[in-house]
Amino acid sequence: MADVISQTSLILPCVGHQSRHGVAVFPSKSPISLSATRYSSLKLQNTALASSSSLVGTEFFARGNIGAIRRNPRPPPPNAHVGFAIGKAQKWWEKGVLPNMKEVTGAQDLVDSLLHAGDKLVVVDFFSPGCGGCKALHPKICQLAEMNPHVQFLQVNYDEHKAMCYALNIHVLPFFRFYRGAHGRLCSFSCTNATIKKFKDALAKHSPDRCSLCPTKGLEEKELLALSANRDLSFVYDPLPKEEGQVFVPEREREEILSAVTSPLSHEAILPLSLPLPLPLPLPSTTR
Repeated sequence: MADVISQTSLILPCVGHQSRHGVAVFPSKSPISLSATRYSSLKLQNTALASSSSLVGTEFFARGNIGAIRRNPRPPPPNAHVGFAIGKAQKWWEKGVLPNMKEVTGAQDLVDSLLHAGDKLVVVDFFSPGCGGCKALHPKICQLAEMNPHVQFLQVNYDEHKAMCYALNIHVLPFFRFYRGAHGRLCSFSCTNATIKKFKDALAKHSPDRCSLCPTKGLEEKELLALSANRDLSFVYDPLPKEEGQVFVPEREREEILSAVTSPLSHEAILPLSLPLPLPLPLPSTTR
């Protein structure tokens, strides 16, 4: 019994000394206590090593990821917008658009674009986002626009500008109108992917350069009046004021009247009737 007490008294100070200074001294005559202490120390050591290795691994991977992010940052693309970050899909009529292609924003924009085009050929393309023929024809129109950079292409979205299309009598899609300078509207027709030759022929016919001293005509007067009469359109058309007592004369009749007045052979027709008429010649004598 005394031996057990003595062994216990020897073990306890050692354990306390180990907890304070981290150094263990075990007596040679205590195999039970030695094995228990050894196993407990190994268990604690393994637990400490496992926890430290997990912390070291976590810190290593965290530092590695942060270092990789710092070394290889992803710069934002130039001129990036919120829509690009979300991944907004581009619409089909916006693909392949060239500098000489422009989408019309309203009636006033269409009128101003035609008036400011000068002697340049302008092609107005009426389309609808839900039109299959318009979608199939769009790549070829972009290709022709690339081949003819001197031609201005105006795109009119039928769904967004229905009131304007109604005023211009557009009821079939896809539909095209050609305008140029003082001549105004040259031609208008409907065309599909199968009848693209009609568009190419019109483009080749009206593409050669022309020079005109007269002002650009643009839309016809009746079309301008129809646009201004539509309450859904914020377009105002003010025709030239007519003088009091002036009678409107069509342009063709006006040209015929001016040519007749300026002709050198027609000066007798415009002489005033107040001049005295020439005296008749004497009749020949019938007496023998």
